[in-house]
Amino acid sequence: MDHSQQLLQEITEAHGVPGHEVEVRALVRRYLEPLGAVEQDRIGSLICHHGEAGPRVMLAGHMDEIGFMVNYLTKEGFLKFLPLGGWWDQVLLGQQVIVKTHKGDLLGVIGAKPPHLLPPDERKKLVEKQDMYIDIGVTSKEEAEEVGVRLGDPVVPASTFHVLANGKAYMSKAFDDRVGVALTIDALRHFAQAPHPNILYGVATVMEEVGTRGAKTSAEIVDPDVAIILESDICGDVPGIKPEESDVKLGGGPSLLLLDARMIPNMRLRDLVIETAKELEIPLQFSMMPGGATDGAQIHLHRVGVPTVVLGVPARHIHSHAAIIHRDDYDRALRLLVAVVGKLDAEAVAGLAP
Repeated sequence: MDHSQQLLQEITEAHGVPGHEVEVRALVRRYLEPLGAVEQDRIGSLICHHGEAGPRVMLAGHMDEIGFMVNYLTKEGFLKFLPLGGWWDQVLLGQQVIVKTHKGDLLGVIGAKPPHLLPPDERKKLVEKQDMYIDIGVTSKEEAEEVGVRLGDPVVPASTFHVLANGKAYMSKAFDDRVGVALTIDALRHFAQAPHPNILYGVATVMEEVGTRGAKTSAEIVDPDVAIILESDICGDVPGIKPEESDVKLGGGPSLLLLDARMIPNMRLRDLVIETAKELEIPLQFSMMPGGATDGAQIHLHRVGVPTVVLGVPARHIHSHAAIIHRDDYDRALRLLVAVVGKLDAEAVAGLAP
């Protein structure tokens, strides 16, 4: 297992839903501290910077993952929950979760009324989150409280990292967006040993999944001249998706986001990424996400505006217990990122203005 695979395994297996990033933040801090000066904003985002002169280049990936919060205990000891981040109801039933309590972690499973007790017409209906519960194996509200459950406790997917059959595909929870945090760390690791014509800021933001909140506060600290958002992208190579809906493929190379619901990238920075990919003969895919947003939504509007793009690693099955990425996509994204950052000197950044 090389450095990047170990990093991806550790960082995806760590727990950290929005507003409760303590565990993953400690891990990310451990990786960042040898790479530069590290500080933390007042809601929990980590900022590591390296370099003495030049434009301020911000690399940002969010370290929170989607999860849940306990919002009610039934008299029988079942836990009702609210989503933290976007969950599709169809991926929830029967999945194992971990309830993070003040007395320790509790394993549970998401359940609902059994189909055997439903009339035939109701069996065909989608079960919605409000009709689900978490079962931790107790039989009363008092027992649930005794083992440590409190309202507001965070709940994370129970999932571990696996290398799949071809040796190049990795499956784990939280690739959205621990893969972006890993790219940030690996880029800082590269430039800790190589010159760069800028001051490089690597940022692991919090609470992206509930409104890109850490992006706003961390941008206040960095005050960037240019920003590259590092994200997981959505693969369109699974059954049922038409090419015109998404042509992004696993193993097809990193992706460049051309549009999302809250940001259009800086065109000159976009072109710099495209031209650099061509120079390096790195296949580059293109995507659009009219129904979602990234940390770029906040960062590109900082102060008078920040030229911003989103570079992605394609992933299948994001926002579930198990997403899949391809190692070649990760390595190519890192190589492209390093090359683009290396070009962002004062003259190049000044030329990004519309």
